[in-house]
Amino acid sequence: MVVYKTEEEIELIKEGAQILGKAHGEVAAHIKEGITTLELDALADEFIKDHGGRPSFKGYNGFPYSLCISVNSAVVHGFPGKYVLRPGDIVSIDAGVFYKGFHSDSAYTHPVEEVSPEVIQLLKTTKESLYLGIEKAVVGNRMGDVSATIQTEVEKQKFSIVRELVGHGIGRNLHESPEVPNYGKRGQGLKLQNGLVIAIEPMVNLGSKNVVQEADGWTIRTKDNKPSAHFEHTIVVRKDKAEILTTFEYIEKRV
Repeated sequence: MVVYKTEEEIELIKEGAQILGKAHGEVAAHIKEGITTLELDALADEFIKDHGGRPSFKGYNGFPYSLCISVNSAVVHGFPGKYVLRPGDIVSIDAGVFYKGFHSDSAYTHPVEEVSPEVIQLLKTTKESLYLGIEKAVVGNRMGDVSATIQTEVEKQKFSIVRELVGHGIGRNLHESPEVPNYGKRGQGLKLQNGLVIAIEPMVNLGSKNVVQEADGWTIRTKDNKPSAHFEHTIVVRKDKAEILTTFEYIEKRV
């Protein structure tokens, strides 16, 4: 069942999303050669709690950390650990905040020092496809308009969209209906209405679209072991222009 949000509920999501955006900024400031992914997780955990929120991911279906940190060929749901970041890596930071009864969710993929030109293009395309998809999240369009727009941009640049993982509705629960695929056909799917809050999150591979799950039961990796990028915003459908509730402002001020 799709649950539409009231203006008061949207405002609470937006408040939590500010905490989330600032936590992302705190992590971004420390993404450099020599830091472990577990140290980044600890920074986010402390920041979110200190600002009155709770990490949405920690304990979710048994997930043991506050961040999903996915490096290089890891697509999503990577475990923070002892891995030390190195120049040439890319690292996806996916985080959620639970605040005053509501969740917000966003992700950003960072280069570590210099990365190859094709990886720079992968990051640029993934982020651009997210914003192009958001442009279609307006009243009267259908979910397929969002999905097809993302897919078209990604495939135009000769990259591939992961099929097994999709965006989602969000609110009182971290994952709600409807699903938000990153591929599809225009004019199909749910008709979008004002007050629909969704997380749009393209996951884009440099090589094949095929993925595998690792033995930890969480980490999703590209089957060909080539890099993958992931960007995500929580947004609300509006009449003329979607409203982005999460923010990359604090990341992009720090990097």
